[in-house]
Amino acid sequence: LLDGCKKENISVTIFSEIAPDPQIESVEQGFRLYQQIQAQAILAIGGGSVLDAAKLIGARVCCPKKTVPAMRGLLKVRRKLPPLFAVPTTAGTGSEATAAAVITDCIDGKPYKYAVNDLCLIPDTAVLDPRLTISLPSSMTADTGMDALTHAIEGYITKGAWEMTDMFHLEAIRLISSNLRDAVHNDPDGRKGMALGQYIAGMGFSNVGLGIVHSMAHGLSALYDTPHGVACAIILPTGMEYNKEYSGEKYKALAKAMGVEGVDNMTQEEYRQAAIDAVKQLSADVGIP
Repeated sequence: LLDGCKKENISVTIFSEIAPDPQIESVEQGFRLYQQIQAQAILAIGGGSVLDAAKLIGARVCCPKKTVPAMRGLLKVRRKLPPLFAVPTTAGTGSEATAAAVITDCIDGKPYKYAVNDLCLIPDTAVLDPRLTISLPSSMTADTGMDALTHAIEGYITKGAWEMTDMFHLEAIRLISSNLRDAVHNDPDGRKGMALGQYIAGMGFSNVGLGIVHSMAHGLSALYDTPHGVACAIILPTGMEYNKEYSGEKYKALAKAMGVEGVDNMTQEEYRQAAIDAVKQLSADVGIP
């Protein structure tokens, strides 16, 4: 990338001070650097932490008098960001397709994770290249993959779901369920399927929101430094169990999308349990505790 920019006479300054589950100070450092060098665009290459931090750096650039905590919640940015290009290296948070950015703050002496949500946070361009995920360790591949599955399942059963987002989420569930195991073993086709599946999940849930699994996972990862994807995977089967009575027939299509056989011959209780068991089995197969 740097070689390509050099050939085009594009000046690039690298900012790499972003840790997993980024904190506000990282955003502020990036914001100050952007101002110092009089930058004109942001190119974010990395996992969800990098992409989310890049979004918030862009938000600070367009709203220099508004702090990140003041942007917490829905539609608090309301201004066009600098050109933002997102290149995910995990599969993943789907952040390159969403209107959300998650940040860790310190409130009353305790770590607290929350989201900034605004349509202007959706990157201008997303580049999906599964080759960039090849070097990702198997454990992180599993963690981020289960985060993507949680996006798809929660987006599918949330109250705001409708026909268009169901289409995205069911296809994402199918792609993730059929490719995550292979991706963990670094199979190129598995990597490709996961890159697409997590992106489609992001397109879906960004329209309708998530649910109790994510709200609890944010607290778990903030308080105990648990990787976000691991927190989601641990809580997901319990969240599905909690929500099953209010899901109508959705677990039937969910179980089919996860590759469960004989679903049409099952009772409602049986296919609901089959869907939950399929999630548990996938977690176990990719090494989630």
